[in-house]
Amino acid sequence: MTKVMMRIALVLLCAAAVGCKSKKTETPLNLTPQQLAGQQIFNQTCAVCHRNGDHAPNLVGLYKRKYMTNGMPVNDDRVRDTISMGRAMMPAFGNVLDPQQMDDVIAYLHAM
Repeated sequence: MTKVMMRIALVLLCAAAVGCKSKKTETPLNLTPQQLAGQQIFNQTCAVCHRNGDHAPNLVGLYKRKYMTNGMPVNDDRVRDTISMGRAMMPAFGNVLDPQQMDDVIAYLHAM
């Protein structure tokens, strides 16, 4: 194996290790069925940016805060609006998630 191939393999191995780290569960294990559904949607749709706060605000403990990073109060209506319409660099998910999925994600955010 050439040095270049060894370096590529090392980079891929490190990238895989970092990717595995981002899937770490940061929530209680006693979630309701709705929160579990929301967790799955969050992990598939939101976690790529919001899990560690590297690309967007970390949402762990969102409902323990008084305000979101945009200065709006943390409540279901404001969170739903942000998810639906997007904000700044965040794309809108209003046409991606149906109302039940939106409710599930919000229920999960309450549990984070």
